[in-house]
Amino acid sequence: MKRIILKAGEEVRIKRGHPWVYDNEVASVLGPRGPASLEPGETADVESSRKEYLGRAFVNPNSKIIARIYSPSKEGADTGFFKRRIRQALERRLPFCDLNRESARIVFGEADMLPGLIVDRFVGWPLEKIESDIPGRPFSYADAESRLGPPLSWLSVQFLSYGMDLRRDDVLRALHEVLESYDPAGPAPADPSGPAAVLGIPSGIMERSDAKVRELEGLGLRSQLSEGEFPGSGIVIFENGYPFIADLRDGQKTGHYLDQKENRLRAAHFARGRRVLDACSNTGGFSIHLGRAGASEVTALDSSAHALEILEKNAALNGISDRINTVCGDLFDTLHSWERRKEKFDLIVLDPPAFAKSRSALEGAVRGYKEINLRALRLLSPGGVLVTCSCSHAMGEGRFKAMVADAACDADRRIVQMDFRCQSPDHPVLVGYDESLYLKCGYYRILL
Repeated sequence: MKRIILKAGEEVRIKRGHPWVYDNEVASVLGPRGPASLEPGETADVESSRKEYLGRAFVNPNSKIIARIYSPSKEGADTGFFKRRIRQALERRLPFCDLNRESARIVFGEADMLPGLIVDRFVGWPLEKIESDIPGRPFSYADAESRLGPPLSWLSVQFLSYGMDLRRDDVLRALHEVLESYDPAGPAPADPSGPAAVLGIPSGIMERSDAKVRELEGLGLRSQLSEGEFPGSGIVIFENGYPFIADLRDGQKTGHYLDQKENRLRAAHFARGRRVLDACSNTGGFSIHLGRAGASEVTALDSSAHALEILEKNAALNGISDRINTVCGDLFDTLHSWERRKEKFDLIVLDPPAFAKSRSALEGAVRGYKEINLRALRLLSPGGVLVTCSCSHAMGEGRFKAMVADAACDADRRIVQMDFRCQSPDHPVLVGYDESLYLKCGYYRILL
């Protein structure tokens, strides 16, 4: 086994829980017979300059992140390893998720000690079955289950690092074996050939390894149905009791943003009787919650016509089409235009894509976040509520709150913070690895 020896002092961050080793932190690479070179995707042990063992990692000499630690011990990465890690990840989610009924992220990369692997599990029914067999809108999970039987499940998987991509077959095999035998109501059966488990084999596995971050690893982009079937029109899942279409084949990221589940429900508390703007609405996660909670009118703004088409279908599924207006346009230009026209809203949700993919892009991102928050504050009526988000991991909570304060100052508004949250608990935060605490969601009310 090759050994990566760090420069003096570089082990501190790793000992605090960060799983990445950067190429400029490496003093040398040693093999059994002396200096050695690394091969993309192989495993190596990481040691401090004093030869203190730090963990075993997947390596990639062609990436700025030269090593991703997956274990504090000297264990291999075979199918059995992946089965253990996936089962542990499921168990961590049981206090927060009803895995029989709810869609959830069941593997969150480094936060589950599976660096570069994302697995979202979607629970629901084919859209065409919903449309043909369930009359009336809106309808509940119980309505769907009584007419269509128990829900099916699908996986949306991303392989984002070289080491994980190289072990793709082992990962998929482990997912099959764990989900086939895992019962969230109790411990996994000792005999894998025993009775079928509650979770069961997914109806299909969609691979969405098309994130640009793969290019930094020297990997091509890949998006395909890897196993099973996926309905051409999409599937319907339930979030907080509301039906949503999840497009695993062509939707953004893995098909539906699961990380805002609790934040959408919280925002809905402020919606009744209000005129609402949902900016960067995507397929309507916030819009539908706000409309179902009694908003008098919801304007959904997004730059993707395809996302807005799905949003309109989601509104129809939820019986609130009469309250939803969609606008396809650029966020900055549209907010500026509405400000000139002196439009006013009672509640505005800002949930833009990540403006800063890295710390080097942070300063420009802060200016962009400040501009949209300033314009949103000017568009709010007296006493209005701003729900503002950032999914840029480089934008820490302190910097984000300072940006909101600066925007309020420039907009000549006095605001009070009513709540502040992060991502849903099925996207766990690994202490010491700040990149896993990426989502910020603040709730502010205008005082003056």
